[in-house]
Amino acid sequence: QVQLVESGGGLVQPGGSLRLSCAASGSIFRINGMGWYRQPPGKERELVATITSGGLTNYADSVKGRFTISRDNAKNTVYLQMNSLKPEDTAGYYCNGAIAPSSRSLYRDYWGQGTQVTVSS
Repeated sequence: QVQLVESGGGLVQPGGSLRLSCAASGSIFRINGMGWYRQPPGKERELVATITSGGLTNYADSVKGRFTISRDNAKNTVYLQMNSLKPEDTAGYYCNGAIAPSSRSLYRDYWGQGTQVTVSS
């Protein structure tokens, strides 16, 4: 059984910063790409940032220059540093990972339960 658990969400004022963490645990053989997605109230889930196992990153235009994704492969953890937060960044943030549970398994997508980020004065 594979689990992704996010932490670090909360309430922050505009212009502030938060750091999200997502730790993968359980039966894990190998992790490929990992990423962060968000779902604003009343809207569909959208990509925020992704990172490959080798460290290549990709960002949504709306967060470029403000958010930084990183990962610690030894800890099976991915991070999202969010700076200069805006009210429109308010959303549930979800961690995603392409994980092979065993050497005989194909990669499949796993999702965390989400953590709420609210940007408001």
